[in-house]
Amino acid sequence: MNNEYSIRPMFLIGFLICALMMGVALFMQYYMLLDPCPLCIFQRVAVMVIGAIFLVGALHNPSTSFGRRGYAFLIIIAAICGGAISGRQSWLQHLPPEKVPSCGPGLSYWMDNLPFTSVLSKVFEGSGECAEVQWTLFGLSIPEWALIGFVIFCLYGFKVLIKGR
Repeated sequence: MNNEYSIRPMFLIGFLICALMMGVALFMQYYMLLDPCPLCIFQRVAVMVIGAIFLVGALHNPSTSFGRRGYAFLIIIAAICGGAISGRQSWLQHLPPEKVPSCGPGLSYWMDNLPFTSVLSKVFEGSGECAEVQWTLFGLSIPEWALIGFVIFCLYGFKVLIKGR
């Protein structure tokens, strides 16, 4: 048996943070009636992927630093993807009104009528609905708070990647 500490508690905490983030997103959608834009939906997918990695890592509880680093690498990749999406939406929200892209059909229309690669390019181009700030806390919008979360996940992943525990 390895003398290193179990990584399970930290992975469970990471999973619970992801579950909390999703709970807040669903509360905002269904109780506060804030409809998510396509970029918001992709950010949710990134949070769910990170949460799934944390949950699988907690259940597996790798005892070697190689196993822990594998999970950390996956967390870093997912957090970078989520951070890029939330960073893009934050950038769209700070554009001058005359430079904001026009609103288009919703994500469900694109998914039904376009190939997946075209859907991805249209989502990352952004639309007017992605540039709209619907809610703030301490002057930060929802994607800016999500970006903070993704940065924290990424930093934790790097800590595990470097130290192996």
